[in-house]
Amino acid sequence: MDMARDGGIIVNADALQVYDCWQILSARPTDAEMASHPHALYGHVARGQPYSVGHWLRQVTDLLASGERLIIVGGTGLYLSALTEGLADIPPIPPEVRAEADTLDAATMLTALDAETASRIDQQNPARIKRAWEVWRATGRPLSSWQDETPPPVLPLSATARAVVLTSDRDWLAARIDSRFLAMLQGGALDEARANLPFWEAAAPWAQAIGAPELVAHLRGEMTLEEATSCAQAASRQYAKRQRTWFRSRMKAWERLHLT
Repeated sequence: MDMARDGGIIVNADALQVYDCWQILSARPTDAEMASHPHALYGHVARGQPYSVGHWLRQVTDLLASGERLIIVGGTGLYLSALTEGLADIPPIPPEVRAEADTLDAATMLTALDAETASRIDQQNPARIKRAWEVWRATGRPLSSWQDETPPPVLPLSATARAVVLTSDRDWLAARIDSRFLAMLQGGALDEARANLPFWEAAAPWAQAIGAPELVAHLRGEMTLEEATSCAQAASRQYAKRQRTWFRSRMKAWERLHLT
């Protein structure tokens, strides 16, 4: 927000903050924050609407073409890597393949992948496993093969783009994560989950907001609110760990800025 005071558009690079059904649980900017500076690609996708890194990259490309100063911020490493390293031109996945994938669990799909693809994806992320399986099933080629033919990036790392990864001490971040989820509950996260309950599809991309599955389980009587809170906090800490791994392995050339 401080950077935006000098002009520019704050652009979302978080895969869950694109959805209109999550503001609190995705930690999307508040209405007041959105009104204070120009923002883009926040809450613009309806629940259930198809949306991928390819959709996001095309929209960012259009924003870059406008000539405006962009402040691209978010923690979805795949989005940031696609922007600065390029994105493989993979054909759309047919609905029937997506439907078939919905009938399989992540472990089954993972065993079908080639070794190279399996080594490149986050094996703790069911959505990434599903995506790799769908590409192989739909095209007959492994995801790694498509990635090896990736075109030049839209925004390569250069003097015209300052790329920064924020780092912090793990204990400091873990405490912030735990307190943030408690603040989300106080701010209405349970009501937000309740509003999405009639449409709940556990495997859907929009349903992957951290804390959402746990709060839905609580609303269904499957766990207490205390248990849901503890599980959601643990899931968020695990996600932060995966982010650190991605940033270390895929974003080595980025500048580091340590938070205290």
